[in-house]
Amino acid sequence: MIPILRNKTKSTYTASGLVLLAVCFLLVGCQSNKPEEIAAITNREEIPSLIYDELEMELTDSGRIVQRLISPKVLRYDRLKEPYIDFPDGLHVIMYSIDGEIDAQIKCRSAVHYEKKQLWELNIDVEAMNRKGEVLNTEQLFWDMKEKRIYSEKFVTITQETSVYTGTGFESDEKMENWYIKNLQGDLEFEE
Repeated sequence: MIPILRNKTKSTYTASGLVLLAVCFLLVGCQSNKPEEIAAITNREEIPSLIYDELEMELTDSGRIVQRLISPKVLRYDRLKEPYIDFPDGLHVIMYSIDGEIDAQIKCRSAVHYEKKQLWELNIDVEAMNRKGEVLNTEQLFWDMKEKRIYSEKFVTITQETSVYTGTGFESDEKMENWYIKNLQGDLEFEE
């Protein structure tokens, strides 16, 4: 019995033809893109230049820890006209005094730091606490590092050891030692 080579040859030619056809499609489809086309697809300004996971950073002055920043995720956008650093999953800032004691703490669930303005915008469940143990709660708080002050136009609650103050609008120094509520809506004093 003589093997039939026609079918084997025919299938070899068919497979070769399919491979050649696929290569032709790939060569025609793989053209180099122009920079304008690439920029239209991906705007580099909108892509973070740095991404940090589980950031814990200490800022020092003459070897002394001044601040500690803790955040699960940090995205830096420095290619924009107004560069900023985004803390989409929250931020915890601890500020230390000269003697190494905690002066103030601020926590929130979302934050943005505008680098040129040296301005922080803290959002969602913002809690700030000073050395005296006074606690500020609000939904939005701004921290102006140039003017060394914190402020809010939102509803705030300040809890002290024996009293609670509520109102809309707040301003203070950055250590929250000298504060006032702009539109005081209530104060509650109680005994321990």
